[in-house]
Parts: sequence; C-alpha cells; structure tokens
Amino acid sequence: MDGDTLYSIGKLARRTGLTVKKIRFYSDRGIVAPAHRTPAGCRHYGQDAIARLALVRTLRELGVGLDVIRHVTDQELTLNQVVAEHTAALDVQIKTLRLRQAVLAAAARREPTFEEMERMHQLAMLSEAERRRLTDEFLDTVFDGHHSEAGHGAIRRSMTPELPDSPTQEQIEAWVELAELSLDAGFRASLRSLVEAHMADLPDGAATPPRPDVVAVTRDLVETAVSTGISPDSPEADAVVATLTAGCALAVGCPDDALLQDWLLQRLKAAIDTRRDRYLALLAVINGWPAPESLEPVIDWSVKALTIRTAR
Repeated sequence: MDGDTLYSIGKLARRTGLTVKKIRFYSDRGIVAPAHRTPAGCRHYGQDAIARLALVRTLRELGVGLDVIRHVTDQELTLNQVVAEHTAALDVQIKTLRLRQAVLAAAARREPTFEEMERMHQLAMLSEAERRRLTDEFLDTVFDGHHSEAGHGAIRRSMTPELPDSPTQEQIEAWVELAELSLDAGFRASLRSLVEAHMADLPDGAATPPRPDVVAVTRDLVETAVSTGISPDSPEADAVVATLTAGCALAVGCPDDALLQDWLLQRLKAAIDTRRDRYLALLAVINGWPAPESLEPVIDWSVKALTIRTAR
C-alpha cells in the first residue's frame, strides 16, 4: 500500500478500532484532519491518520486531555514533555486515591458516624502545609510556651509526625488516626498536664525542674522488675522501689524521703494514659521509626508498688 492511499472514515474506523463517531469527533476538533473531501463532503484520510489516531487513543487511555493531544499532534509539545507532565499529574491522583483508600479502610474497621467519616476524610486530604499547621497548633497547646525551655524543643521535635512524600497505606492510616487524636481536647489536656508537671516546682518549693524526667527514670529502673515478673507487693519489690526513689531523688536534686515518694506517686499517676502510648506508636509508624515499648506496664507497676509502701 503506497503513501497516497486514502481511507474513508468507515475504513479508517475498521483499521484503528475506533468508532466512526469518535473519528469524526477528533476530526472536528482538529486533531486528525482529513486529507481530502469529496464533492459530497465525505472525508478521506491519509496513511498518517492511522498513526495519529493510535497516538490519540493511547494518550486518551492514559487520561491526557484533548487540548494537550492537539498540541502534540500539531508538534507544539513533544511527547517527552507530555509524558513528564502527565506522570506528575498521575502521581497526585495516585496519592489522592491512596488517601481515600486509607479513609475507607479505617472506616470499615471502626464503623464511624457520618460526622466522624467526614472528619476522617478531611484529615486525610490535608495538604502538607495544612498538616504542619495542625501539628504545630496541637504541640503549641501541649507545650504552651515551654518548647524553648530546657530540652523541650527536642521533645517537641520528637513528637512531630513527618508523613513522607510517598507514604504507605499503613502510614496514611496512622496519620489519620494520629490527627484525630491530636484534636481530642482531653488528650491535649493530659499531655499539657504532663509538661506542666515536668516544669512545676517540687512540693518543697525547689525551683529546678526534674532532669531527666522521672517517667524516663522509672522506665529505666523498673522495666527489669516488670519483665522478670516481680510482684509490686512482694518483698523482692522493696529493693526495686528503693532504687527507684533514690534514682528519682538524684534526678530532681531532692532528699529521698516521704515527701518525694508522695510527689513521685502523683507524677506517675498523672502519666498513666493509654492514648499517649497510642500517639507514640502511630508516630513511629508515620516517621518510620522502630515501634516504641509501652510505658503503661512499668508505670502501672510503680504506682502499685509506691501506693503500697506510702500507705504503710
């Protein structure tokens, strides 16, 4: 078949697999122009129309708009330019679909109300800047001006979620749950109380805040007792409690006496909040960190042990 062969619109449809109506539409839009018209107005197309229509079909199946396709066929845009721009657009669409999938997956497990479903959807669709503002507002409330004091800047940074550019399904779901948790007024108040307790004076009026935090000291000194199964009301726990109160007294610079033990008991009671453990677990998923160990068993053990001994 030579290059002068012309095809009627019907024959062109059979060669390309497109409908006559679709070819006529592309022709009317100037994407595939007829090489010749008969006196009766019938359109005939050249050999190049087959290649053009094959390109048009491929680009349309990839979601490229007709205006862009016309620029390509008119050689105003190169295929490389179109592919690069369309790849970027598809990346955005894929990310959006993954976010929607995460919301639906989380909703399927939780059976939310219509209001909760809407909130989950809105949280999942936040832009990076909007996510940052939500996180900053949450941490501003929790630290209430203390973030610049004695190590709290580092603590604040360690509590900041950083959703990657290409998050996994698990990271997206974790972000939605963490965002919901950060909007919980009760959780905010609980964390803020911990920060205020960390900065507050001791009962005897000492002005130096605990360094390091007594919750961290408790974790380091009690976790072995918990893991080995020592009961908080057993004689074996006496030595553990003595080591705990001595370590906390050293950390805060106060005598290891009944006053400190009472204060320590109240601090640890205030630190019991399963939501904090959940926040840290979600944070680790989002940031790609190792899963943290729950503080609840250690704190619960210490509270029971101290309660028994301060009541004696």
